[in-house]
Amino acid sequence: MRVAPAFLVRFLRQQIVYIAISAIAGAVFWAIGQQINPLTVLVYSIAIGNTVVPVTQRLHKYYSGRPFPYNWVFFLGILLVLLIPVYIFSSVVVWLLAPPTPQTLGHLLRTGWKFPVLITFVASVLIFLYQTTKEKLERRNTELQRSVDLGTEQLEMQEQELQRAREIQQSLLPREIPQLPGFEVAGIWRPARAVSGDYYDVIKLGRHKLGICVADVVGKGVSAALLMANVQAAVHAFASESESAACLCGKVNALLYENIAIGKFVTFFYGVLDGNARTLQYCNAGNPYPVLVSRGQTRTLEKSGAVLGVFPSWTYEDATVDLRPGDRLLLFTDGITEASGPDELEFGEANIAEFARANSIRSAGELNSRLLAHVSDFCGDHFHDDATLVVIAAN
Repeated sequence: MRVAPAFLVRFLRQQIVYIAISAIAGAVFWAIGQQINPLTVLVYSIAIGNTVVPVTQRLHKYYSGRPFPYNWVFFLGILLVLLIPVYIFSSVVVWLLAPPTPQTLGHLLRTGWKFPVLITFVASVLIFLYQTTKEKLERRNTELQRSVDLGTEQLEMQEQELQRAREIQQSLLPREIPQLPGFEVAGIWRPARAVSGDYYDVIKLGRHKLGICVADVVGKGVSAALLMANVQAAVHAFASESESAACLCGKVNALLYENIAIGKFVTFFYGVLDGNARTLQYCNAGNPYPVLVSRGQTRTLEKSGAVLGVFPSWTYEDATVDLRPGDRLLLFTDGITEASGPDELEFGEANIAEFARANSIRSAGELNSRLLAHVSDFCGDHFHDDATLVVIAAN
């Protein structure tokens, strides 16, 4: 079976519209008490519709783009020009096919003008309103589609820029973590968004020392990532074998205070791991307390100072912890402790300490990945904040 061409389907739909118009017009004449032949009404409607519609569609371009009321003025002018020839043509068709009464063509033209004029006017106005409304909707849809395309393009560009920013930020993190004999250091970084305000680093300081830091810029997203890059640059500029942890914190704090935006600050932990002395000299500037697992017991290193970037003259102090074989020291940001499950309860430091104690025989890398996986399961893999974890394992 052959499918009807599109123009034939459109033609048949138009005939249905003309029949509907004839039914409405016939009902109106009947309601006002006018006697009229239904077949005459039908032929009039079909003849007028098939005459008016093609002509008005061809002439629509001359008034469609004009603003109101000029579009109506041009349309009514064209309608007045069409009225007489359409009336004559439709009357001839009706006289030939379905005259209301036996009469001459001249008599029909002189007396039968009311109905065809009404039908011509109604059909033309309906076509005008339909075409005008259709064009407005099409223009609106075109504008909306253009806006959607533009928005999609901008989002794609932003995604690409964020991806490049993420790649640049990842390049600031240590690609290979330096190690010391008798120790293993492992780090893991999980941004909540495309880019992160968290930062960790492990810097080789001479033959027997490592500089280890964990930092968290308040906030998330691009602004936090930019500030994180400043912190990373400052740490690399000031870190040295002879620089104490407290001295480095003081210098980074002074630098950030001069350049940081109002309302921003950085929590920061920096420690110098001495492989010969088996100690960690550290300074904590508002970062969550590290968790130390030693001989089956856990405790937190609670000595801490002010966050960086807020108090320019703050005096930071060093602290030292011995690391015996088998000890595990966990450094982390609050994205770990504040990860919350469906019940909105936070993971907390107690769970970190318990998990670290139960897995203290594992290597730094295993403890790192297992703990992050455990936190991810706890919060349904939905981290509200950037999460960073560094484990120091004494062997």
